[in-house]
Amino acid sequence: MSASVRVPTILRTYTNDAAEVTAEGATLAEILDDLEKNHPGIRDRILDDNGKVRRFVNVYVGDEDVRFEKGLQTEVEDGQQVSIIPAVAGGC
Repeated sequence: MSASVRVPTILRTYTNDAAEVTAEGATLAEILDDLEKNHPGIRDRILDDNGKVRRFVNVYVGDEDVRFEKGLQTEVEDGQQVSIIPAVAGGC
Protein backbone atom coordinates (compact mmCIF):
# COMPACT_ATOMS: atom_id res chain seq x y z
CA MET A 1 0.00 0.00 0.00
CA SER A 2 1.29 3.42 -0.89
CA ALA A 3 0.28 6.66 0.79
CA SER A 4 1.00 10.30 0.16
CA VAL A 5 2.47 12.00 3.22
CA ARG A 6 2.10 15.77 3.60
CA VAL A 7 5.16 17.14 5.39
CA PRO A 8 5.02 20.42 7.34
CA THR A 9 7.61 23.09 6.60
CA ILE A 10 9.44 22.48 9.87
CA LEU A 11 10.18 18.84 8.89
CA ARG A 12 11.10 19.42 5.25
CA THR A 13 14.81 19.46 6.05
CA TYR A 14 14.41 15.66 6.30
CA THR A 15 12.68 15.39 2.91
CA ASN A 16 14.98 17.66 0.87
CA ASP A 17 12.32 20.39 1.06
CA ALA A 18 9.61 18.16 -0.42
CA ALA A 19 6.16 19.13 0.85
CA GLU A 20 4.78 15.71 -0.01
CA VAL A 21 6.46 12.30 -0.17
CA THR A 22 5.29 8.74 -0.74
CA ALA A 23 5.54 6.01 1.89
CA GLU A 24 4.56 2.35 1.93
CA GLY A 25 2.55 0.56 4.60
CA ALA A 26 -0.85 -0.75 5.65
CA THR A 27 -0.86 1.06 9.02
CA LEU A 28 0.39 4.42 10.23
CA ALA A 29 3.21 2.64 12.09
CA GLU A 30 4.36 1.01 8.85
CA ILE A 31 4.09 4.32 7.00
CA LEU A 32 6.28 6.01 9.63
CA ASP A 33 8.81 3.15 9.46
CA ASP A 34 9.06 3.56 5.69
CA LEU A 35 9.23 7.33 6.05
CA GLU A 36 12.13 6.90 8.49
CA LYS A 37 13.90 4.48 6.13
CA ASN A 38 13.78 7.00 3.30
CA HIS A 39 14.15 10.18 5.40
CA PRO A 40 16.28 9.33 8.47
CA GLY A 41 15.52 11.31 11.61
CA ILE A 42 11.97 12.34 10.75
CA ARG A 43 10.24 9.73 12.93
CA ASP A 44 11.90 11.11 16.10
CA ARG A 45 10.22 14.44 15.39
CA ILE A 46 6.81 12.80 15.11
CA LEU A 47 7.00 10.19 17.89
CA ASP A 48 8.13 10.65 21.49
CA ASP A 49 10.51 8.40 23.46
CA ASN A 50 7.61 6.07 24.29
CA GLY A 51 6.76 5.59 20.61
CA LYS A 52 3.55 7.63 20.75
CA VAL A 53 2.64 10.62 18.58
CA ARG A 54 4.16 13.68 20.22
CA ARG A 55 1.73 15.82 22.19
CA PHE A 56 2.10 18.83 19.91
CA VAL A 57 1.96 16.94 16.63
CA ASN A 58 -1.32 16.05 14.96
CA VAL A 59 -1.43 13.19 12.47
CA TYR A 60 -4.38 12.57 10.18
CA VAL A 61 -5.09 9.61 7.93
CA GLY A 62 -7.49 11.01 5.41
CA ASP A 63 -9.64 13.39 7.45
CA GLU A 64 -9.40 11.42 10.69
CA ASP A 65 -7.17 12.36 13.64
CA VAL A 66 -5.35 9.13 14.57
CA ARG A 67 -5.72 9.96 18.28
CA PHE A 68 -9.44 9.26 17.88
CA GLU A 69 -8.87 6.19 15.73
CA LYS A 70 -6.39 3.38 16.45
CA GLY A 71 -3.30 5.54 16.93
CA LEU A 72 -0.29 4.06 15.17
CA GLN A 73 -2.37 1.01 14.22
CA THR A 74 -4.77 3.16 12.16
CA GLU A 75 -5.19 1.50 8.78
CA VAL A 76 -3.98 3.36 5.71
CA GLU A 77 -5.63 2.51 2.41
CA ASP A 78 -3.75 2.54 -0.86
CA GLY A 79 -3.56 6.08 -2.20
CA GLN A 80 -4.75 7.66 1.04
CA GLN A 81 -3.19 10.87 2.35
CA VAL A 82 -1.40 11.12 5.68
CA SER A 83 -0.96 14.63 7.06
CA ILE A 84 1.54 15.62 9.74
CA ILE A 85 0.54 18.90 11.30
CA PRO A 86 2.40 20.57 14.15
CA ALA A 87 0.06 22.11 16.70
CA VAL A 88 0.12 25.89 16.73
CA ALA A 89 -0.18 27.77 19.98
CA GLY A 90 -0.21 31.45 20.63
CA GLY A 91 -2.12 34.28 22.04
CA CYS A 92 -2.48 37.99 22.18
